[in-house]
Amino acid sequence: MTHTSSTQVIPNVAAMPRHVAIIMDGNGRWATKRYMPRVAGHKKGVEAVRAVVEACVERGIEYLTLFAFSSENWRRPADEVSLLMRLFVMALEREVSKLHVNGIRLKVVGDLSRFDSKLQELIASAERRTANNTRLTLTICANYGGRWDIMQAVKKMVTANPGVTDFSEDQLAAHLSMAYAPEPDLFIRTGGEERVSNFLLWQLAYTEFHFTETFWPDFDGAALDLAIASYQHRERRFGRTSEQLIEQKKAS
Repeated sequence: MTHTSSTQVIPNVAAMPRHVAIIMDGNGRWATKRYMPRVAGHKKGVEAVRAVVEACVERGIEYLTLFAFSSENWRRPADEVSLLMRLFVMALEREVSKLHVNGIRLKVVGDLSRFDSKLQELIASAERRTANNTRLTLTICANYGGRWDIMQAVKKMVTANPGVTDFSEDQLAAHLSMAYAPEPDLFIRTGGEERVSNFLLWQLAYTEFHFTETFWPDFDGAALDLAIASYQHRERRFGRTSEQLIEQKKAS
């Protein structure tokens, strides 16, 4: 299923965001502040993922997208990259059964070709096992970059339409790695940084942003509620005026 772009059609807006996307930042700094190795922060971060998934299910959020490993994260020290890969494997081995029992569909998007065969097999198996679940779609972005996503979509679109030179936004969007999900309503970045870091560049066009100083390992249901409360005070105009929104509310 593809979803129409917010620049083409004004989406329905509800008090509870339908799709939340998060950059989980601050694991290493959380550990360093406690005089612990960075690995401890990454391990604690996995626990935070579990808590936030549960919180999203409880609040009726339909899509949760987490930026786990960017295409630029390969620049990190080799031992840290190796550890992150091992954590990814362990999380898949331990958590997929729980996700399935709780009706959660798991998707992993990004250039997965760089991962070793065991990890690729675990990802494919997890996606197949949870494919028909509908309670929440949990997407993990791994070896993902927003520019990579747009480029791979362009290549697929051109290949699928030989000889065509004039394309629409919807034609391109259908080939994005997350064409199965609506655009995020709410984007959250933990850890105090205020940038998108090559995450969902196409999809965040009209998303509301929330930045928090909280490090990811400390992010929980209460922190999520603060972000949602901030979102609920936004006026989502999608290019319109405030007066138009008022008239629309009167008409409905």
